[in-house]
Amino acid sequence: MLDLILCVDDDPITLMLCKKVISKASFSNNIATAKNGEEALQYFDSILNKEEEEKIPELIFLDLNMPVMDGWEFLDNFNTEKYAAVNSKIVVLSSTIDPEDHQKSKNYPMVIDFLSKPITNEMLNYLKSKLQE
Repeated sequence: MLDLILCVDDDPITLMLCKKVISKASFSNNIATAKNGEEALQYFDSILNKEEEEKIPELIFLDLNMPVMDGWEFLDNFNTEKYAAVNSKIVVLSSTIDPEDHQKSKNYPMVIDFLSKPITNEMLNYLKSKLQE
């Protein structure tokens, strides 16, 4: 079981569903949320600046299409020296069906998979085995 997961999505229903499915599957002890990429980066900044005594999420579920800062902008920022100390793995969890998005996500070393919404128990079981590799 993971200790902490961060779900980044602008849709409150998706965030609620993520929390329910993750909790029910005993996939993680704690679930943090952010409504967009900018909020997620601020979350990491507060941890890295030691403003908050929080652990770094082991896994991030990231939506691509969000206002303020989308998933691609988040990935571009997160893939810089500033966040090099963060060892979080990322799963893109999106409703997009564009194969170019899937291919583009492979350019980011921290992205371990690209999955379609909604999150499911089967998806979490798949990720459990993938994370143990």
